[in-house]
Amino acid sequence: MRKLFLFPLRLSVGWGFSPRLLSLIAAVMLVLLRISVGWHFYSEGMDKYAAGNFSAAPFFANAKGPMAGQFRGMVWDADGKLRLNEAANQYYWAVYRDQIIAHYGFDEAQTRRAQINYKDAVEQYQWVIAENSAELEEFELGRDRIALLETDESERTLRDGVASLGGQRDTIRREWLGKAAPALSQIDKIWDNYAAAQNAVATPEQADAHASLKLVKPRTGRIDTSVIDGIIPYFDIAVGLCLLLGFFTPIAGLAAAGFLGSVFLSQYPPTTGPSSSNYQLIECMACLVLASTGAGRFAGLDFFLHLIVRKFWYRDEPEIAT
Repeated sequence: MRKLFLFPLRLSVGWGFSPRLLSLIAAVMLVLLRISVGWHFYSEGMDKYAAGNFSAAPFFANAKGPMAGQFRGMVWDADGKLRLNEAANQYYWAVYRDQIIAHYGFDEAQTRRAQINYKDAVEQYQWVIAENSAELEEFELGRDRIALLETDESERTLRDGVASLGGQRDTIRREWLGKAAPALSQIDKIWDNYAAAQNAVATPEQADAHASLKLVKPRTGRIDTSVIDGIIPYFDIAVGLCLLLGFFTPIAGLAAAGFLGSVFLSQYPPTTGPSSSNYQLIECMACLVLASTGAGRFAGLDFFLHLIVRKFWYRDEPEIAT
């Protein structure tokens, strides 16, 4: 029963032989590798957190390879259906207006100002749609064609089976998205400006008493970049700290390897040069080395956890295994 309880913890700090059985040079190299990878994740996470506007959407949108469809599907409103639906935009903006009135406790004058901000956002939206009507009409007409390219097996077989047509589907898709890109970018700015304008209605006293209310984007998929963008900075920081401190290193290493492996798969086959995803693959392999060796047991907090686990694991046995 004791071993069953300790089993997850032993996996978390490193299974296998005692760290003493590795050479000193090997242990030092593992520590340096762990610190290097940990610092990379930590610094990347802190940069994303400090910027405050990190988004994985451009990366996912440009995914290629056999899993491109899955990664593109993780982009928030990838096909613009939500943002180009005027009724949906008005609904979410109206809900946010009512939420922010209740959040700050606006008086009558502030409530009128919030309503004016709502009307301004609707008018700006309608202007954007009208100004880009020709491009958006082409965009909507091409929607069925793109769906056919992505789902029809005969289309996929034809284009993927002929070298000269291999990248044509991606080119057609990029050109199609390009028709709506200016309008969608302007609509994104309306969302941002609307949230800023509504929070600006609050008095300094109200702002001090209540944190600003974020305009949360409605999810367009089971999990999309509206969720992922908020998780990744904290994920990077957490993995980085665990590796730097040598704390639960196998778990942190596997999490990092899974993340880097997904980056590599989203850009498969990799190109050459500075933007190649081969770098992510190499670091992914390094993280698997850290996880499989329990590298946190060398100059890390896992050393102490490992001693505690081994003590209780072999407590009733006549010989202490190595």
